[in-house]
Amino acid sequence: MTSFKTIELEYSDNGVATLWLNRPERNNAFNAEMIRELLAAMDEVQAAKGLRFLLLRGRGKHFSAGADLAWMQECAKLDYQANLSDARELGQLMASLAQLSLPTLAVVHGAAFGGALGLISCCDIAIGTNDSLYSLSEVRIGLLPAVISPYVVQAIGQRAARRYALTAERFSGERARELGLLVECYPAEKLDVALQEWVDNLLLNSPQAMNATKALMQTVKHGELTGEVRSYTEAAIAGIRVSAEGQEGLSAFLEKRKPAWQPD
Repeated sequence: MTSFKTIELEYSDNGVATLWLNRPERNNAFNAEMIRELLAAMDEVQAAKGLRFLLLRGRGKHFSAGADLAWMQECAKLDYQANLSDARELGQLMASLAQLSLPTLAVVHGAAFGGALGLISCCDIAIGTNDSLYSLSEVRIGLLPAVISPYVVQAIGQRAARRYALTAERFSGERARELGLLVECYPAEKLDVALQEWVDNLLLNSPQAMNATKALMQTVKHGELTGEVRSYTEAAIAGIRVSAEGQEGLSAFLEKRKPAWQPD
């Protein structure tokens, strides 16, 4: 298991991995070191055996304040090629999180500004507190949400993304739910209880089927039916039916018992 300085990666006995942003003294703002460590964590999680899904959380008062301003000041002193290299690392992080084969669930509290919205948007599901606070704040400091923009548009839609990227307005957890960035939001004191309910529910599902369903959703995208997509969907259901977990799930259903992957 890799040792990290800016993040923590925990594994539970039931196959749940939790990735913590762990710079609470900097409100979990990310810099070059955190980006590199997050990339390493994505590789470790992707390679790990027996994992069911990944939770993404933040230590301390906030999920993440976005980019570390001290890091941004250092970047401002670099030339174009050096800044392009930094941007490519951030782009790879977002792609690695979005394309992770495991289902991902972001759990948001406090502030989530700038690039933090990218991390949330890259996750399959996100929940948060009613009083959590969000902003695409880049234009306030003369920048733009470039690398994260495709994922934010996918999460909240083009019109809303255009508004918040141009205005840098702050919006609440309840508004984030209305936009689709969060699927549910809760009072802060009930977030952990709600999270456990999400975890318990996900643990009822076939790990193989969840991974395959994530890949299916990434292929189907907006639902446009092409010959290629139709062939993929037909092969996907045929393949899962004859798989070990598919056979176990069908047998368990017909025999009115729990499938092997469910806790006793």
